[in-house]
Amino acid sequence: MSFSWDSLPKPFFALAPMEGATDTVFRQFVARLAPPDVFFTEFTNVQGLFSAGHDHVAHRLRYVEAERPIIAQVWGIDPELFERAGEYAREKGFDGLDINMGCPDRVVVKKGMCSGLIKTPDLALELIHAAKKGAKTIPVSVKTRLGFQSIEVETWIRALLTTRPAALTIHFRTVKEMSLVPAHWEQATRIVELRDEISPDTVLIGNGDVSSRKQGEELATQYGLEGVMIGRGVFHNPYVFDGKKSLNDLSRTEKIQLLLDHTQLFHDTWGGQKNSAILKRFVKIYVNGFPDAGALRDELMRTTSLEQLQQRASQEVV
Repeated sequence: MSFSWDSLPKPFFALAPMEGATDTVFRQFVARLAPPDVFFTEFTNVQGLFSAGHDHVAHRLRYVEAERPIIAQVWGIDPELFERAGEYAREKGFDGLDINMGCPDRVVVKKGMCSGLIKTPDLALELIHAAKKGAKTIPVSVKTRLGFQSIEVETWIRALLTTRPAALTIHFRTVKEMSLVPAHWEQATRIVELRDEISPDTVLIGNGDVSSRKQGEELATQYGLEGVMIGRGVFHNPYVFDGKKSLNDLSRTEKIQLLLDHTQLFHDTWGGQKNSAILKRFVKIYVNGFPDAGALRDELMRTTSLEQLQQRASQEVV
């Protein structure tokens, strides 16, 4: 059965795509603890995907059935490659394709990619149409920001809606603002009006500063949005999509066991293909909130291999 954004509960919750964090291992782990209604991959560069460097980026699009529905997110600047990306996502069994037009990374923005596309709306629209052409039977969506230097709802968001994307995720800040100011959720009111006028079938997803399911539900109801995306909030509480359970509910031993389970899944998935140093960020998440957490966390952070990390953590759950 093919995926449809309309088939999700209202409001639905999505795990945000985050560079170097939300790979298949993290998504699988979240799926075990408290799954969202929809997952997104890490964002993947289309030029790398269709070049000799394919193997260096294709791991970003690795997934398992437990992660469904799973949306492949891509970025770039070449319409031809976006068409191929749409075809690729469909052939690889993804439930949808999402285009990143919101990442504020300075390096890619200088090249006119991701949120840099806000400055070239004609090209942005061309990329969406190209992706749709390749995706055919799977929905194409877009993730973006409110504008570049300033809020551009009446121009930028309006332009995106003319392409009738299946879904549109808005991080309620501008590129210039990064994450330095509170998200402008009040802008959702006008965006919903524009959606209803221009592209009534487009599902709207709000993103920015959501730290709990309850807060997300309240914001979605207040502004008439179909979905809410949570990013950094999942690192504060891996159970954030549950709404009833929190990492703080777990005992010291249970938290350390979560770390061990996560590291084992990483090992089973990647073997030696991926640098295990990226797991250190999860040490900070799980080893927290109990009397000797700081000292133990410092010890674990000083380990130099996955084996050392697992061995030291295992001593705490015997």
